[in-house]
Amino acid sequence: MNGQRGRYLSAASEIDKTSTSPRPFIVHTGRSFIIDFFLVLPSPIFDSTRHPTSQPLRTGGAFFPLAPHHRGIFCPFPSLHNLLPSQERASTKMDFANSTVVMAGLNQTTDYFGVYDEVSKYNVQLNTAERLWAAWYIWMQNDILATGIMSFVMHEAVYFGRCIPWILLDFIPYFHKYKIQEEKMPTLKEQWQCTYVVLLSHFTVELPQIWLFHPLATYCGMEFGVPFPPAWKMAMQIAVFFVMEDSWHYWMHRALHYGPLYKAIHKVHHYYSAPFGLAAEYASPIEVMILGMGIVGSPIIWVFITGDLHLLTMYVWIILRLFQAIDAHSGYDFPWSLRHFLPFWAGADHHDMHHEKFIGNYASSFRWWDFCLDTEASPEAMKRRRERKVKAMKAAKQQ
Repeated sequence: MNGQRGRYLSAASEIDKTSTSPRPFIVHTGRSFIIDFFLVLPSPIFDSTRHPTSQPLRTGGAFFPLAPHHRGIFCPFPSLHNLLPSQERASTKMDFANSTVVMAGLNQTTDYFGVYDEVSKYNVQLNTAERLWAAWYIWMQNDILATGIMSFVMHEAVYFGRCIPWILLDFIPYFHKYKIQEEKMPTLKEQWQCTYVVLLSHFTVELPQIWLFHPLATYCGMEFGVPFPPAWKMAMQIAVFFVMEDSWHYWMHRALHYGPLYKAIHKVHHYYSAPFGLAAEYASPIEVMILGMGIVGSPIIWVFITGDLHLLTMYVWIILRLFQAIDAHSGYDFPWSLRHFLPFWAGADHHDMHHEKFIGNYASSFRWWDFCLDTEASPEAMKRRRERKVKAMKAAKQQ
C-alpha cells in the first residue's frame, strides 16, 4: 500500500518539479474517472457562479465540486487525468461515486487516523461517520479491497454478535417459558458444531461473493461516496428490498422442498428440527448461493433499473436481514416480538413451525405469500384446509 502511495507521489512530482506550491498527495480509489486536481481557491474553473456542479465550502472560500456520476464505468486500474497546470494546484480531492473530499498534507506514511484528521480538517461539512468512511477509502487506496474487508467484517460481527443474546437466553430459566419448543434446548456441542459449519461456509462460499459484489454493483451504478443518502430514501429502498427478497425466498425455498432438491440441497438446513440463532445460515453451499441471491440480487436489480443506491443502504439492509434471519431461527416468541405489532410479519413462530413440520411457511419475512397460496403450516391453517376439504366432499356427494 505504501509503495502504491509512493508511486502516486512520484507521479505528482514528475508533473511539476518546479512548482513552489505544496506538493499534493494524489488520492487513488481504484476507478479511472474519479481522480483529478482542482484549485481549492476561488478561480474561474471552480467558481460557483460559473460551475453548476460546485457548492461553496464554508472554509476559506474554497469550493466543493460535485463530479457527475459516471454510470456503468468501471476500471480496476489507477488512472490520473484532468491535471490542472501545476501553478494552480494547491490541494487534491478524493471523488468517489459522485462525491468529493478535499485533501492536503498527506504523505506515504500517513496512517488511518492521520488520514481521518486530514479529512476532518478540510471537510467540516461532513459528519463523523462520513469522515470515518471517507478516510477508510482514502487510506486503503483500493475500493474493492476496502469494501470487501469492511463488508466481511461487518457481516461476521453482526451475525455472531446477534447470536450471542440468544445463546445466553438458553442458560436463563426465566426465559424458557417463551421457548417455542421448550423440550428441545440446543446443547453446547450442537452450538459449536453449528458454528464450525457456518464459519466454513462464510469463508468458502460467502467471502468470494462479498468480494465480487463491489465491482458488479458499481458497474450497475451503486455509489459509495460521501455524503450519505437521506434516511427516508434508505428506509424506502430497504422496504422494497424486504418485499423483493421475501418473494424470491418463498419460491426458491418452496422449490427446495421438492423431493430430489430437498435431499440433495435443503436437507442440511433441516438438520435442526428445533432451530436456534446460529443455525440461520447452517445450510449447504448451493442453498447459501441460491437464497443469498435474493438478499444481494434485490439491491443490484434495483440499482440497475433506477441507478440510485448507496453502499451504506446496502449495509443497513444486510444488517436488518441478518437480524430477521437470526431472530426467525431463535426459537423464542416473546409478547413484545414484532409479529404481535405487525400481523403480516413472519417471526420466529412462523419459521420454527416450518422446521418442526418440515413443510409450509416458506416465506422469510412476511406471511402473505403463504396465506394467499395456502401453504401455511399453523394448526389454524390446517384446520381451515380440513374444513374446506370436508365441504368439497359434501358438495360432491350432493351432486
